[in-house]
Amino acid sequence: MTFCAIVVAAGSGTRFGAPKHSALLDGRPLWEHGRSTLLQAGATSVVVVGDVEGGVRGGSRRRDSVAAGLAALASDCPYVLVHDAARPLATVSLARAVADRIEMGDVDAVVPVLAVTDAIKRVDSQGIASAVDRTDLVAVQTPQGFVVSTLQAAHAEVDGDAADDAELVERWGGRVGTVPGERTNLKITYPSDLVTAGSLLETL
Repeated sequence: MTFCAIVVAAGSGTRFGAPKHSALLDGRPLWEHGRSTLLQAGATSVVVVGDVEGGVRGGSRRRDSVAAGLAALASDCPYVLVHDAARPLATVSLARAVADRIEMGDVDAVVPVLAVTDAIKRVDSQGIASAVDRTDLVAVQTPQGFVVSTLQAAHAEVDGDAADDAELVERWGGRVGTVPGERTNLKITYPSDLVTAGSLLETL
């Protein structure tokens, strides 16, 4: 199949203490790990959104950065994988699974998911308010796959911010499929996560 890819590397890294995309893992910045994985998975081109060499300028929100990446895609690209630079350990196998699933043609988007294994509680100002049934809850990862025309329509027609592009497609009325995620597909949020990622990298 033919698909392009976007690596989102434009975040400010408030909780990390600095822009995460330039942090080094095994001697390479996080965004390079993501780009390399997507190219190895078969992406015909990868647009990196962020303050990197050859990158596209990002926006104030994640969705704005993805929109900038969409605008820079080749016009003949039917599918796109959108990946966060903050997830440098996503494997080629995962990217291929997402690409293969979106190519099946019965969904507008595909996201990798993991079952929630921790106990989940709802809190209020007094403390624990109630338990949350986690039976049908999942944690969502990237890369996420999309039909390009659908993602463009969702960005153009859905207002407001969103946690990820799959949410925009859901609100647009599209169907979102899933593939199994990877426990090692850690999101770098705090400096300690980078240490954990370094240890995990040795096992992959």
